[in-house]
Amino acid sequence: MTTNETENSTYECEETLESSPDSFYLLKLYVLGTTPNSQHAIKNIKNICEEYLQGRYTLEVIDLYQQPQLAQGEQIIAIPTLIRKLPLPLRRILGDLSNAERVLVGLDIQRIK
Repeated sequence: MTTNETENSTYECEETLESSPDSFYLLKLYVLGTTPNSQHAIKNIKNICEEYLQGRYTLEVIDLYQQPQLAQGEQIIAIPTLIRKLPLPLRRILGDLSNAERVLVGLDIQRIK
């Protein structure tokens, strides 16, 4: 395989992983304990996922109170933080997750309902 063919294959792979209406979403939500803000963020994100990504997502909730070492690895500077790992490119939303429209835009989630 030539260098040009390798570059084309890499580009096609990345293009496939980018956001499209039928993409699979891998989301990580970082919270701190069972505070009202944490519980509210979890509830809001689960509702958004069920409404707009039903059957096309995995949501991992990470409690930094129980696993503080994970904050450094992901460079978490605010709580809650929602990270879209897939589809590429990686996207982050910090702070208040109560505005569904803001979350959808921030994660570049296509409305297909």
